Amino acid sequence: MSPDETKRAYRMDMLLASALVAAGLAVSGVSLMQIAARNPQMAQATPPLQSSPPPADQDKPPAESKPGGERPTTPAPEPARPDAEAQKAGATPALPPAPAEKTAPPIPDKK
Repeated sequence: MSPDETKRAYRMDMLLASALVAAGLAVSGVSLMQIAARNPQMAQATPPLQSSPPPADQDKPPAESKPGGERPTTPAPEPARPDAEAQKAGATPALPPAPAEKTAPPIPDKK
């Protein structure tokens, strides 16, 4: 490349770079003018949610924890299905019975 071609290429690169910088400044200026021209809007927060009253069985303090022991549960956990007497009285089970094709055979005992 001759020095004239290098000078011309450098001049074209600088012209392109300055055009891009000018375009960026113009876009930024237009954006700032639009932001300043708009009416500011205030966001309105919703009132805090009111919680429901606690259930009656939660007035007891939690059970004491013992190091290395089982986790205390207050109140005791309840089974997922109602007992047989409740089912006879008309209570429906919490979970439907498993379909026959998804029931696995019993696991054989190790000898």
